Amino acid sequence: MALYTYRVTAGQEAIVSDLLMKKIEKTSAAIKAIIVSPRLRGYLLVEAPDDITAKSIIANVPHIKGALHKPMQISDIAALLESKPQEIILNKGDLVEIISGPFKGEKAKVVRLDKEDVTVELIEVAVPIPVTIKINSLKVIPQ
Repeated sequence: MALYTYRVTAGQEAIVSDLLMKKIEKTSAAIKAIIVSPRLRGYLLVEAPDDITAKSIIANVPHIKGALHKPMQISDIAALLESKPQEIILNKGDLVEIISGPFKGEKAKVVRLDKEDVTVELIEVAVPIPVTIKINSLKVIPQ
């Protein structure tokens, strides 16, 4: 099996992969995997037994702009597929933006730090509200 790389409209990778999955289910094509990585913006990888199978599955799928000519092996992209946890360093008084949950998009100030939880005070509200959320739900706002 080899990996075939396709250029797609940037930001449409997930939509294209959904369309391909539906097409694979209908046709019972021998596609083993579809890889969408945030590190490969504008590209989509398809694991297929041969070039003909890979090209037949992308025919008439919107947002696919073209194919790279040479197939790849998984060892070629192993570094892109590794997941590395991001370390978030917070201090009391830091300004942060909440990036998930019901307060997504709100700006807040760090009030208290625990191991995995952080208590923040929402800034852009009439009355400051303390909220305790997971540390990975925050993004530090550079000052």
